[in-house]
Amino acid sequence: MTLVKTLFKKALPYAERAITAGDRAVSGYLQPRRARGKLVVQSYVGWGSPQQVELQGRVLLPRVTTPPRVGDARWRNFLNVMRRLFSREVAGVEIVGRFQGEEARSVSGSDGYFNLEFSPGAGVPAGWYEVPLSMEGRGEVTRARVQVVDRPAFGVISDLDDTVIQSDVTSVPRMLMTSLTGNARTRLPFPGVGAFYHGLVQQGGGRNPIFYVSSSPWNFFDLLWQFLSYRQIPLGPMFLRNWGFDLLAGHGDYKHGVIERIFARFPDMKFVLVGDSGEHDPQIYAEVVHRHPGRVLAVYIRDVSDAAADSAVLKLREEVQKAGVELVLAADSLYAASHAMAMGLITPEQMRRVQRSVGRQYGW
Repeated sequence: MTLVKTLFKKALPYAERAITAGDRAVSGYLQPRRARGKLVVQSYVGWGSPQQVELQGRVLLPRVTTPPRVGDARWRNFLNVMRRLFSREVAGVEIVGRFQGEEARSVSGSDGYFNLEFSPGAGVPAGWYEVPLSMEGRGEVTRARVQVVDRPAFGVISDLDDTVIQSDVTSVPRMLMTSLTGNARTRLPFPGVGAFYHGLVQQGGGRNPIFYVSSSPWNFFDLLWQFLSYRQIPLGPMFLRNWGFDLLAGHGDYKHGVIERIFARFPDMKFVLVGDSGEHDPQIYAEVVHRHPGRVLAVYIRDVSDAAADSAVLKLREEVQKAGVELVLAADSLYAASHAMAMGLITPEQMRRVQRSVGRQYGW
């Protein structure tokens, strides 16, 4: 197994270069034809401070997906997932965005992605905004959502799969069945997670932001956004991964990089970290605690893999405690909310809402 891993790591750079070269060759052939057709700007969620805001998105050829319904057949959901995964990106399109009187421009790359940056200034209050986006030379306008964060009580960084949404990441067959044949209305949240997150976001006057960091590809952005909206879970900027061979580059390195970006953008903000034991969240969050002393208020890990019996996770918990931070292994949202209430991260009334929500879902 060690030899296989070594060979795989050595072959990875060559495979990535081959795939990239092939993709560019195909894109170079198709781009003139694509440019003549109808294009779609898929905007993600912008985020930042009054001093700096960034907004990412993608230029695609349209693919029709049917609106999600509870009674949709699995084969229909599977077709929609395939349409998302095999998106047809368009390079070389200039995107223009305007926010608070400032204009920003970006040209989509070979994978269709573009990134706009704004510097609105200290006078912009915290909150949600709409940013109009247009393609240079075309009349279509897309409106993107942007969240400006300023002086919250704290921020929340959360995983999605098996932390918020039930995905069965500890079992590959079940995970694939759940992910490939479900939709935004059939996928299930963990009991009480919406009420718990609302409590965290509302503490301190409702200004606390929540950032979702997931290894899911950007192709699933609309599905995940619809899921959060339908389940009434607090919305926030998402950080997903570029679909392609780089998904194999390492879950831990990717998550570390995103969290470091968020911590750097808000150097005075403290955070609550929420994840699960199915992948590497305990290890990732423990390293974040050590890298940023005093900036992590609590770590909540949903125990989906019997991590309470895992000596490595228990050792991490002890190390984090020595750094002055509690790493809580929680079987459900109710246990995590109880600890958060004791720390003053949510109020007793918000704790009761979590209790009622969990009770409804379990039929208490």
